[in-house]
Amino acid sequence: MAVAELSPCTNTRLHTSQLSSLSTRLSDHRRRHSFRPLPRARNAGIFCSVAPNQIQAPVAAPTETPKEKADCFGVFCVTYDLKAEEETKSWKKLINISVSGAAGMISNHLLFKLASGEVFGPDQPIALKLLGSERSIQALEGVAMELEDSLFPLLRAVSIGIDPYEVFQDAEWALLIGAKPRGPGMERADLLDLNGQIFAEQGKALNAVASRNVKVLVVGNPCNTNALICLKNAPNIPAKNFHALTRLDENRAKCQLAHKAGVFYDKVSNVTIWGNHSTTQVPDFLNAKIDGLPVKEVIKDHKWLEEEFTEKVQNRGGVLIKKWGRSSAASTSVSIVDAIRSLVTPTPEGDWFSSGVYTNGNPYGIAEDIVFSMPCRSKGDGDYELVKDVIFDDYLLKRITKTEAELLAEKRCVGHLIGEGVAFCDLPEDTMLPGEM
Repeated sequence: MAVAELSPCTNTRLHTSQLSSLSTRLSDHRRRHSFRPLPRARNAGIFCSVAPNQIQAPVAAPTETPKEKADCFGVFCVTYDLKAEEETKSWKKLINISVSGAAGMISNHLLFKLASGEVFGPDQPIALKLLGSERSIQALEGVAMELEDSLFPLLRAVSIGIDPYEVFQDAEWALLIGAKPRGPGMERADLLDLNGQIFAEQGKALNAVASRNVKVLVVGNPCNTNALICLKNAPNIPAKNFHALTRLDENRAKCQLAHKAGVFYDKVSNVTIWGNHSTTQVPDFLNAKIDGLPVKEVIKDHKWLEEEFTEKVQNRGGVLIKKWGRSSAASTSVSIVDAIRSLVTPTPEGDWFSSGVYTNGNPYGIAEDIVFSMPCRSKGDGDYELVKDVIFDDYLLKRITKTEAELLAEKRCVGHLIGEGVAFCDLPEDTMLPGEM
């Protein structure tokens, strides 16, 4: 593998500085070759164009050649045929999982859960394709090194990159975690536009190169509307395959109900988060159960349910920031694991889970063409169906209407990103997202 290329020429002379540079590159190549093979550098090399008996100066080039990144990392660059290996016959076909924001805190917890088999099972080999930015590429290399050093037998490949069209190639799961945080003085409308552009581009990339049945989980906020933008820019992928993460909100609601009832959290079931991942979200205690009984029969303090419980769930992320000094990362990664497992394992009989999904055809009368958190069940095949046997009262309907109005306003605010013309922002109020500074 050549680090420097010489185009055919005659009487070529290298200056001392060029020889020094070439020597350094070759030395560096020798040091790195034992660790990982490098791809052929597109821009590396010394080029010249020489007429007979005439020497010309090298073509002007940047003083520093951009560092080319490997398509794969370390031992994962080794090519092999998985089928030809002496593998356990019960192992399944390798699946490709793409993760954006892969150098961030949430991914730092999540990737090792994925690689260990905790998410897809102890017989499911995976390939991780990690998307970062130019700023985070070195941190991304560090993540890949840690994955390499962990010796996970199910982790068969790791690749890193900054181009979604490369990282999303053949992806069967896309976990879109990376998003810009809301900065000081930033309006919610500005955040919608800023992150919306990121997810529009990622939607186009998924549409172009991912598996036609890729499952997409959007974590980056505002996740409901980002998921809508993403699916609108990926018309060749079923809209039903896109999810916005509201499982963390569900987990928080279960925690609060378990505390109040004096039971362990595994006694709490049938909890739904309705609507937007914002402070308008609706944690549903009307349909929830504790040890098989309706919550309102177990917790007699209905005022607590309507006020303190609801507000605690809605504001949990902000309170955590005040206590911890940063937004939730570990618990978010756990909720991502829960969300995926809810789709790849059958839902327990009579129970359901929450996910932000496309509303077209929903049985609840919720406005169509938005991404709205609703109760779902799965047979464990990666698909889901909406739960029909839920009940509503005036309290629940009123709050669902409020979060629905917010999502419709957000949709109008990103009209330019979903093919609906000029954006018009009339957000009803500046509701902070759970976990925002």
